[in-house]
Amino acid sequence: MAGEPIKPRGDDAVSTQAGGAVPQAGTSSAEDIAAFVARARALSPHAPGAKGRLIFALDATMSRQPTWDMACALQADMFRETAALGSLDIRLVYYRGFNECRATGWISDSARLAALMSKIDCRGGDTQIGKVLSEARREAVASGVRAVVFVGDAMEEQVDELCAKAGELGMLKVPVFVFQEGNDAVAEQAFREIARLTGGAWCRFDPGAAAQLRELLRAAAAYAAGGREALLKLAQSASGAAKLIGQMK
Repeated sequence: MAGEPIKPRGDDAVSTQAGGAVPQAGTSSAEDIAAFVARARALSPHAPGAKGRLIFALDATMSRQPTWDMACALQADMFRETAALGSLDIRLVYYRGFNECRATGWISDSARLAALMSKIDCRGGDTQIGKVLSEARREAVASGVRAVVFVGDAMEEQVDELCAKAGELGMLKVPVFVFQEGNDAVAEQAFREIARLTGGAWCRFDPGAAAQLRELLRAAAAYAAGGREALLKLAQSASGAAKLIGQMK
């Protein structure tokens, strides 16, 4: 379908065609919003036995290479965390360079996700968080999404536009867990609001702090696979889960 993100052509190939870009969604009308909320509810992604689906979104601009490499090494922990809860599918979304934002297909094993991520290098460019939120909204309606994880350190867009997109995800009951690296105040303000509007959570981690990011990713994966109950259980022994559940509505 025109405008759809191109999924990998093989087991380990990430699309590099222009058509693989995640499209920028326009402003939705009240009728559009009502329609996609009704459709998303009909899909019931939170129903018992439903497969957990998590969008894993990363800023892949030039400054992010060390964190990209760290996330690549840690992503297997998300799958391991959900082993006792049920299956988990992850869709990787990333932006980099000039107006480039791409998405993989749904991936159900860590080796394949690691192989895909290892083929992607970071490139200089502005943030494209709006496209990430638009893709999450589209996929939530198309196939159901339980949660979105976004890892980044900057925000260079119109915050009101991001909040409008976040509000639509909130209506779909898709929480966004925003994990901020560093102390950028402008990014923090926007990230906190995105988390609030979606019923998600915002957490900061120190630059290069693999242990901190690992705990946060494990917690988000637990929620995606097992819902609030699974996150509450994990919060009894894991600080990352406790941080998330403490903010969620």
